[in-house]
Amino acid sequence: MDTGRQPLWQEEPAERTRMPDPVRTAAVRAVIIVALTLIQAMVAFLCTLAGSWYAFPAVLSTVASTVVATWGVLDVWVTRQVWIQRHGVRSQPSSTARELRRERRRARRQERRESRGGRSPVDRAAA
Repeated sequence: MDTGRQPLWQEEPAERTRMPDPVRTAAVRAVIIVALTLIQAMVAFLCTLAGSWYAFPAVLSTVASTVVATWGVLDVWVTRQVWIQRHGVRSQPSSTARELRRERRRARRQERRESRGGRSPVDRAAA
């Protein structure tokens, strides 16, 4: 029974690759910690405005939570750097650095050929 309508869900290819598992885990942890810290800071602020007895302990714990949240965000960055260092990154074929290395290699080969009189190592071995 085809009604001729388009499906509700259409698959689209991902534009970016998925984050590695350790980095994604650290990022989720950091987002949860930061969200809780923001909620705690808001509670501390409102308690301060209301003059509640809970304001002072809430401000102290908010300061501690801010330190923990900073650690969580830095953990994402460090985990990402460690993952990249251990597993490497995919280089792009259009990389400028790669093209420069190729040009330097060609120039060195050309210089060596000219210094040997234009003969390649294969030609000299055959002679």
